[in-house]
Order: sequence, then structure tokens, then C-alpha cells
Amino acid sequence: MRSPWVALGALCACFFMIMLDSTIVTVAIPAMLTDLNATLNQVIWVNSVYLLANTVPLLITGRLGDRYGPKRVLLVGLVLFLGASLWCGLSTTAGSLIAARAVQGLGAAAMTPQTLSFITRLFPAEKRGAPIAVWGAVAGIATITGPVVGGLLVQHVGWQWIFLLNLPIGLVGLVFAAALLPNWQPSGKIGFDLTGALLASAGLGALVFGLQNGQHYHWGTIVGPVGVLPLIGLGLLLLGLFVLWQRKPRPANLLPVGLFSNPTFSFANVTHGALGFATTGMFLPLVIYVQSVLGLDPLASSLLCAPMAFAAGAAALFAARGLRRVEGRTLIMTGLGGLALGTIVLAVLAEPDTEPLVLVPGLVVAGIGIGLVFSPLTAAATYGLPNHLVGAASGVFNTSRQIGGVLGSATTGLLLQVGLSFSVPAAARDYARVLPPRYADEFVERITAAANTASQFGGQGPAVPSDWSPSIAERVRELATDAFALGFTNAAKATLVLPVVVLVLGMVFAAGIRAQPTGNAKKSGLPQERVGP
Repeated sequence: MRSPWVALGALCACFFMIMLDSTIVTVAIPAMLTDLNATLNQVIWVNSVYLLANTVPLLITGRLGDRYGPKRVLLVGLVLFLGASLWCGLSTTAGSLIAARAVQGLGAAAMTPQTLSFITRLFPAEKRGAPIAVWGAVAGIATITGPVVGGLLVQHVGWQWIFLLNLPIGLVGLVFAAALLPNWQPSGKIGFDLTGALLASAGLGALVFGLQNGQHYHWGTIVGPVGVLPLIGLGLLLLGLFVLWQRKPRPANLLPVGLFSNPTFSFANVTHGALGFATTGMFLPLVIYVQSVLGLDPLASSLLCAPMAFAAGAAALFAARGLRRVEGRTLIMTGLGGLALGTIVLAVLAEPDTEPLVLVPGLVVAGIGIGLVFSPLTAAATYGLPNHLVGAASGVFNTSRQIGGVLGSATTGLLLQVGLSFSVPAAARDYARVLPPRYADEFVERITAAANTASQFGGQGPAVPSDWSPSIAERVRELATDAFALGFTNAAKATLVLPVVVLVLGMVFAAGIRAQPTGNAKKSGLPQERVGP
């Protein structure tokens, strides 16, 4: 190749779309509810099904790249992703959109491990810092700018364009990938672990489904005798069987034994999961807070995140240069600490009457933290990987982030709901003191009921009995809005403690990441069998 950097551009275009689509839908939820005449649960499934389809197959698609060549698997995934994006944009019913998002997630799962696999093949270990920094910058910027781009498109051209935007980007990436990416093929026959694939898919599928939708089913029955908690238990059991199955050395294993012989790879994956948990867990209460409490529309709330995106991009580029002079572990721990500090600042500053711009410093600090982590963490996880383990390692590394994100979304959502069940009634009781006694008890009851339904985000407050006087009814509506704003803010502030705790744990695991010396990959502690050129 004349320059591997040209090929890197095509890889980044593919990866940008994947990461963008993981967050871009959030701000479009109100528009989808109206245009598709959908229920809130259906629109939530638009995001959930993409997450499911993108997470579950990652271990398998990473290994498929090792067996059939990363270029083939990436191109198949890209075509699938683009076709599904067109289907999403043309959907006129919620059911059609959910099905299209599932196919889109499968395409993303096929592409994601191959992008990182190509970087480790295109660049030698001692020259891999800069391209991995670019890859990390793309990941960070796309994740954070998803809501920004989504808000602009929804406001001006319609929610359909959050999916149709993929077509020009993806077509350019497809042409360049087909023309410029080398077609590496394994020189020997690599088997495929069907038993391991079934155990991993079923286990991850059950676990992710249960966690992602547990709150919707109130952690009870899903259908017939199947409940949420038994389904999660089944997922954990199947994953345990998968680990036991993988412990016996086989050439076709989805998790080759040598992959975890280097402790740095293990610590990097746990840290990656903590990062995915924290970023997802931070955004969920924050986005609802700025729209439902501060009253920002989708465009304004997305633009509020723009400084965070710019800060993440600048920090990622700084990390690329810093890897030459600063130990990667130092950058990772500093970044995790910065994200934790930014989250704490946001929690402290969040009040029902906070001016939105007051939140910008906390967002910028959090963005800097995210930007500092991606590049050195990816470099540490992939340093010195032999060719026959690259695809499997990429699948594991990306799966750890996705699983962390699912756990962050599920647990943060659960804590937020639990917090609302306590904080909103408490706020209602405080505000009820200014009402005549005959209205106070019913006011508290109606506010409490509204806190357990979607009406809590509508800004209209609970329904008021028709026999109440107009002046009392108007006063009740005002107090209801204020009570919900105070209750939700208190619940959101408490919920943000969880991502901070997980980030501190991530820093502890990151301390186990060792500096990787330049030179021969044998120093990484991994077996050095080479398959393919």
C-alpha cells in the first residue's frame, strides 16, 4: 500500500457511523412518538434492539474476521448497515423501524471488530499510537456528537434523516474500503466454535434483554412463566458455561486461551467496560434533566453538549502526542478521574432553576476525560497482538464496552425510577403545605401517581378534578411542575453518584495496566503464531 493512512480514513468513516447511531436516536424520541403514532415502549425498543443486535454477536463476528479475512466481513457488514439505514429512513410504522434497527445492529456488529483489527495489521506496534489515537478520537467524538447531530436534523429536516445521513458517509466508506483495504486471508484453516457461539449468543442475549428491559416489565413476568430475573439468571448461567467451554484449548475457540495470558489485556477490558457504564449512566439522567426540568428543546439540549464533543476531540488528539512522552496508564487514569470530576460538578450544579450554560464547565471537564481515555486504553489492549488473535481480541474489547453500556443504562434507569418514587412525593408534600388542607392530600397522591408514568415528563402535571376552582387548579398545576422539577433533580443528582463510583473502580483496574515497550511483540507475553501475511 502507498499509505496505510488512506485505508485508516475508510475505517474511520465506518466506525463513525456505528458510534454515531448508538446515541443519535435519543433526541428524536418525541418526534418519533408523534410521527409513528407509537407508544413510548416501542420507541425505546428502537434503541434497545440496536444495542441488543450490536452487542450479542461481537465475539462471533470478531472471530469470523480471523477465519474469512477482515475485509470480507467488514464489507458485508457495511452493505447490511447501509441497507438497514435506508429501511429505517423509509419506515412508516414503529414495527418496521424496530426490525430495521435490528438489522442495522447486526451490520454494525460485523464491522466494529474489523476496524480495530485492521489498525493492528496496518501499523506496526511501535507506530500504532497515532492511528489508534485517531480511532479513539472518532469513537469519542461520534458518541458525544450523536445527540448534537440528531437535534439539528430533527429540528430542521425530520427524524428520518438521522438514519439517511449514513448513506453518503457509508457509500464513500464502501468505495474506499473496497479499493484500498488489503484483502488479508488466513494462511491456514481456522475452525469455528459452534457450541461456543451458541452459548455466547444465548447468554449475552438473555442477559442484555433482561437488563435493558427489566424496568419496563417491573422486574416481573415478561410472557407466560418467563420472568426478568430468571432470564438474567439463565444468561449468567449460559455465560458461565461458555467460559468453562473456552477454558479447554481449541484452535477454534472464540476466546483463545492465549488472549488473556497478558494481564494488561484483561485490565484494559474491565476498564473499557467501566468507561461504557459511566458514559451511558451519566447521559441518561442528564438528557432528561435538561429537557424536562430546564425546558430545553431537542436542538438546544443537543447544542449544550457541543463543547463536550469538542473537548473530547481535542483531548484525544493530545493523548496521541502524549503517548510518546507519558505512560498510557497515566493518561487513562487521568481521563477516568476527569470524567468522574466532571460528573461530580454536574451533580453539584444541577438545580431546578440552574442556567443551562452553568453546566458547560462540568461538561467540558467530562469531555476532556473521555478524550484522554480511548486512545491509550485501546493501544494498551491491542499492543503486540499476533495476527491470529486480532479479530477475537477486537470482538472482546468492543463487547466489554457494549456490556458496560447496557449495565450503565439499566442500573441508572432503575436507580432513577427508585429515586423518583421517593423524591417526587417528598417534594410534593413540601409544596402541599401552601395549599388549603382539603386539597393537600389529593395533590400529593396525584403527583405521586404521575411520577410513576410517562406523564411526569410532559410538563402538564397531574390531572385536576373538575370541581376545583380555576384559581386553585392553576395554582396546583404550577406547584405540580415545581414539585416534579425539584423531585427529579434530586433523584438525578443521587443517580449520578453511581457512574462516579464505577469510574473510581475503573481507575483501580487501570492501575494494573502496564506500560508496553516498543519493539518485538513477544514482550507482550502473547503467543506469536502468525496466520496470514
